[in-house]
This record gives sequence, C-alpha cells and structure tokens, in this order.
Amino acid sequence: MVLRDNVKKSVLLVFSLALLMMFAVSCEGPAGPPGEDGQNGTDGVDANATCTECHDNSQTIFAREIQWAASVHATGGNFERNSGDCAICHTSQGFLGNLDGSYDPTADGAMISNPAPQNCYTCHNIHETGTDDDLALTVTGAIELMNVSETYDFGKASVCASCHQGRTVDPWPVAGGADITITSSRYGLHHGPQGNVFAGEGLFDAGSGYSGNGAFTHAGLIGDACVTCHMAEPYGVQAGGHTMKMGYEYHGSSVLNTAGCAECHTADEAETKTADLATEIQGQLDSLKTLLDATGATAPGSDSSVEGTYNAVVAGAVLNYKALTEDRSLGVHNPAYVRYILSSTITALNE
Repeated sequence: MVLRDNVKKSVLLVFSLALLMMFAVSCEGPAGPPGEDGQNGTDGVDANATCTECHDNSQTIFAREIQWAASVHATGGNFERNSGDCAICHTSQGFLGNLDGSYDPTADGAMISNPAPQNCYTCHNIHETGTDDDLALTVTGAIELMNVSETYDFGKASVCASCHQGRTVDPWPVAGGADITITSSRYGLHHGPQGNVFAGEGLFDAGSGYSGNGAFTHAGLIGDACVTCHMAEPYGVQAGGHTMKMGYEYHGSSVLNTAGCAECHTADEAETKTADLATEIQGQLDSLKTLLDATGATAPGSDSSVEGTYNAVVAGAVLNYKALTEDRSLGVHNPAYVRYILSSTITALNE
C-alpha cells in the first residue's frame, strides 16, 4: 500500500514538472527583430610584422648570434661562479636580478640555479614589446663606480661598465697615510677594471691629482666607450660586432680591427699608434714590476701579491700594476691617464 502511494506521488511529480515546462515554453513570444551591429574592434598587430622588426630576411640576428657564440661572454665568462656577488656579473640571471631587485647577493646561500652566461637578454629588453624597442639596453645613463664615490656616463657602454670596473678595496691606500696589510695573493681591483681606466677614475693616485680627461682623450671623444670600438663593423666572427674582440689572427699575424678607429684615424695610423703605445706602456709596467719585486709586495715571475704589511704607496702600486695589467689595453683605453698613473707611481716608489 505504501509502495503504491509512493509510485502515485512520483508520477504526479513528473507530470507536474512536464506541465510547468510546457507552460514556460508557451509563454515565450515570437523572436524580436535583430539588433544593430556592434562597432568593429581594433585590428590586432600582425605577428609576422612584429617578429620581422628583428627577424627579417637580412639575417642580422643570426649574424649577431654567431658573433656572440665566438665571444668571451659565451665561451669564457666563468658563469659557473653563480653565487653571492660573483653571480651579479658572471651570470645573466644574476645581472638582471640585481637590476630589478629579485636577486639579493647578500642573502644566505644566494645562488643562481641553472646559470647562463651573458647573452641577448642580459643587455637588451628582448621580447617585451614585440617591436624594435626590444633592442633597448637594460642599463642606460650614468652608473656608479663601485670603488669611488663617482658616477660616469659611458653612453651605450654603461651596460658594459656595470661589470667591467674595479670592486671596492677597503681600506683604500692613501699616499702618506697608514700602512696597508695585504692579506691575500689576489689583492687588487678585480679582473675587469676597464671602466675605471677609460673614465680616468678609481686607481691609486700617487701624484698630485689627475685632471687630463679633456676633449682630446678617448674618454672625451668616444661617447659610447666600449661599444664604439669593440662592437664596430665585424670581421666575420673574428672581431667586432658581438664578438667584442679588437683583433684576430690572420695567417700567423695579429690584426687589429680598426673599424671603430676610422672616425679619427686611418687604419695604418691606428695600428702604428697602438703598437707604439703598447711598447711604451709595457716598458713602464715592467719597470713598475721590478720596483714592486724589490719591496717584496710581489715576487719575480708572478703577478700575485705577497701577504704582509706595506706602506700605502707600495700597496697602491700593487693595485695599479694589477689594474693596468688586467685592463689589457696597454694604454689604449685612456693613454693620458695610464701614463700619469704609471709615471707617478714609479716616481713615488723611487723616492
């Protein structure tokens, strides 16, 4: 009996729902007239046109890629040095993370995972806008020099000089000041002080003060510093362009890529001046090294410093010798400044 009543109730419920649905459908009126068409949307950007801002038929990007592949950035940047302060310049991610604050080199265990060497993304805002703005540099304008309280605008090369400059040395030697204790064979400004040499700032001054970076120096004439000469018209993947190399070997001879010098010098003049300056500066470096060996701050046959306590001029001379050796331009980056630093340092050591 109970089962029969439940069946009746279920049938009535289904019937009621069916009537309700039929009623709802029957209440719908005829369709109204169609509405007005909406306004057309804005055309999207043609993806092909966007990509060809860089990836065009000229194969320029490919040429730059193979130049970079032959560069020291790609092949010898020591990007396994991916922890602490080292990662800021030795890895692409550390460099960019330092710029945007996402990498703190002072944090415990600070390290970049899967480190990459300096590459397109390090220097350019790649794939952010899909236009040629993606070639804009990640660092522009004046930058702070790490070992002096000065700023310097290297033009397009400010991105280069962000890393290619000396690190802080504390305490910094002052002529006539307190003795300096050298506690490491690696005492020095670090291995890439080119920014300091070009700017004429940040080496030890044993003289009366340098004031020669006027209009007729490389620093005064070359607005984009490193970029102007090191990234001049390339010679294949041997020099120039994104190889950043200034010379190459050709049939057993060393050849200087003078493309970046052409605005001021003929090719022959650039080669002669460079060779003559290199001979002069190397001679002064050799003289300085002999004097340093005599003080015991360096040892014959080694550019490493010898631990010990020395007067400030000797310690400063060690800094200068290492900086100008590791600058590797033998004076070309700033002839007047390099001559001043070497001559004043040698004079001070001889007193």
